Amino acid sequence: MASPVVFAVDDEVQIRRLLRMACESEGYKLEEAVSVTDALSKFYMVRPDVVILDLGLPDRGGEEFLERIRESGSKVPVLVLSVRDAEKDKIHLLDAGADDYLTKPFGVGELLARIRVLLRHSSPEKTDVKVRIGTLELDFGSRRVTKSGKEIRLTPTEYSFLKLLATYPGKIITQTQILKELWGPNQISEAGYLRVYVNQIRKKIEEDPSKPQILITEPGVGYYLKAEDDSTSR
Repeated sequence: MASPVVFAVDDEVQIRRLLRMACESEGYKLEEAVSVTDALSKFYMVRPDVVILDLGLPDRGGEEFLERIRESGSKVPVLVLSVRDAEKDKIHLLDAGADDYLTKPFGVGELLARIRVLLRHSSPEKTDVKVRIGTLELDFGSRRVTKSGKEIRLTPTEYSFLKLLATYPGKIITQTQILKELWGPNQISEAGYLRVYVNQIRKKIEEDPSKPQILITEPGVGYYLKAEDDSTSR
C-alpha cells in the first residue's frame, strides 16, 4: 500500500522542516508549497491524502486555497495551522470547508494524532450499509449523504460525526464519546469545539437550523439523530 501523502502549504522553513521530520517518522510522504499560487499549481499533481494549511501565506490568505479546492469538488481533509485562536476564525474556516484546526505553537504528537484521525475518516468504507432517518440517507459504502434525494456535501469530519450518530439512531451519544472518537482522548474537554461542528452540520441537513428536527441536542449530555419512532429508547 502506498504511503499517505501529506501536502504542507506553509512559507516558514522551520515549520516545513518540523512537518517533514514528523511525517517521515510516521511513514508519510510530504510534499510542500510556499504560497497559494504554488499550492494551487501543485495540488492536482500531488493528489494528497491530507493537506496541512497555513493561513498567513506571502501572496494571499490560505483561505483562498481552501475555498478554491472545495469549489472544485475536492474532499481531501484539510488541517489548518494558524496563530489565530479566536472562535470566530475557527468558525469561518470550518464554514469554508476545513476539517480541523490546530493553533500554533503545537505539539508534534498532537499533530500526528490529528493527521491519523483525518486519514481514518477519509478512508474508503468497507460496508454497503444504508441508514435512513426521515428524508436523510447515509450510504456507508459510497460515503454519500442525501436529503430528499439531493446529495449533501460534507467534509470527512462532518461525515464521520454524522455516521457515528446514524449508527445508533435515536440513541444519545455523549459529548465525551464523540470527541474521543473524532479527535482522540486529548480533546474530550473541547465541548465548545464540538458545538461549532454541530452548527455547521445543521446548516446542511436541517430545514431550519435554529429549530433542528434531525440532529438533536440533549442538554448537558450529548447529541442524537431523531429516529422515525419517537418512542425509541435513548
